[in-house]
Amino acid sequence: MNLVEIAGTRLEVQSIAGSAGLAPLVFLHEGLGSVSLWTQRGRSWPQAVCQATGRAGLVYSRRGYGQSDAVPDVRGAGRLAPDYMHREAWEVLPALLASQGIAQPVLLGHSDGASIALLHASRHPVSAAIVMAPHLMVEDVAIQAIAQATAAFESGALRVRLARHHADVDCAFWQWNDVWLSPGFRSFDIRPDCRRISAPLLAIQGLGDEYGTLAQLDELALAAPQAMQLRLPDCGHSPQRDQPDRTLEAIAGFLQPMR
Repeated sequence: MNLVEIAGTRLEVQSIAGSAGLAPLVFLHEGLGSVSLWTQRGRSWPQAVCQATGRAGLVYSRRGYGQSDAVPDVRGAGRLAPDYMHREAWEVLPALLASQGIAQPVLLGHSDGASIALLHASRHPVSAAIVMAPHLMVEDVAIQAIAQATAAFESGALRVRLARHHADVDCAFWQWNDVWLSPGFRSFDIRPDCRRISAPLLAIQGLGDEYGTLAQLDELALAAPQAMQLRLPDCGHSPQRDQPDRTLEAIAGFLQPMR
């Protein structure tokens, strides 16, 4: 495990070797994700994407996740604010990229990480962005699914599974759960920010996504008409888990002509 200090917070990072002549991939995890949770069903997704594209990679766990520093009093004074994804995209991620000497990456984000990728690309130069199951706005279906996750965590089953990946599992879960279920978060809407994105985009979503409808991709198409789309049957919220080969093929094809 490698830790990098950003603004007084130690973040877990993992580097993957690849061509110095191609823009590196930066992986942005979901709301309950981490460096280790990118490995599903015995397959490391970052390793697979880097190998298929020949690119180097940087994977990190946001504060409170994986082996990164926890958030003190996460349900009190340390509670995440509704703009937490904006802060990650516009403050933390630029500082992390600068610390690693990365100027114009390819961002690959899932769920919350996809929203962070879009927000970063709206203000900072990127070579491209790949967003899987992005959240541009809050839908009722997401709130319902997160409420179900609350019950699963409190019953113990979800807590046990997540504890294998997070040093402080309660911090990881509650910081995500509390902010998403807070009244202030219902106004989360990054569609105006997406209109400022000029970089190439690839958006991927499963037809059975339990955290969002295809309205998310429809709205992205209106805000950023250059976005290519892949809508996957037999796929839920995690294309890299449910349809890994089809998703990998699409990403490799999308990036093939780019430096």
